[in-house]
Amino acid sequence: MSNSADSLEENNDNSDEPFYKSAPQNNTESPIVTNAQVTDEQLINWIKSRRSIGNLSIPAPTESQIKAAIDCAVTAPDHKKLQPWRFIVTQGNARHDLGRAFLAAAEAQAAKEGEALSEKTRQKTYNMPLRAPVIITVVTQMQVHKKVPPFEQMLSTGAAVQNLILALKAQGFSTVWRTGLLCNEPAVKEYFGVGTDDYVTAFVYTGSSPCDMPTRKPIDIEPLLRFES
Repeated sequence: MSNSADSLEENNDNSDEPFYKSAPQNNTESPIVTNAQVTDEQLINWIKSRRSIGNLSIPAPTESQIKAAIDCAVTAPDHKKLQPWRFIVTQGNARHDLGRAFLAAAEAQAAKEGEALSEKTRQKTYNMPLRAPVIITVVTQMQVHKKVPPFEQMLSTGAAVQNLILALKAQGFSTVWRTGLLCNEPAVKEYFGVGTDDYVTAFVYTGSSPCDMPTRKPIDIEPLLRFES
């Protein structure tokens, strides 16, 4: 059983088809679930095959595919049902507007340190949103609640991001979760209309990758794990 996203796990013995079909090349319809009877091993190995891919291009997810992924994202654990997550989809020419916001944030950051950006750095910063056809920005909108501290709301958003990434993967798309030093600078928050006490938690860059999915090296979980009884 391969860990490559280009070689999806096979279904059980009742069917020779994979449990989902990859995103159609014309990108006009959602993938079709062919059989929901997936074994535990297939599902676990499929989740383990997830990788961050930075080189993304078209086809990109459609509006209906993005909504389907967000519909999965909002099933994240959410103490007291505060729904602290917000999703902003940037695509097309709007990516240039976001690039200008990144550049303004970088220039302000450099000015604080008494420095000036080189032309190369300015261009690189401006081009950052062009690394994928679609960017889904996930914001944590903090709420005051005596039983739900801020860290729980942030963790809920992180869980929503993971659900979002897996749902996009299930539809045949690659992703990379980016943040960086600029994500919560005033110019970026202002661009997205994010409050001063709220956070830009993730830029989920998504699209298609021309590269084969690299195989993940096994991670030894023993040093990370403790059982108590």
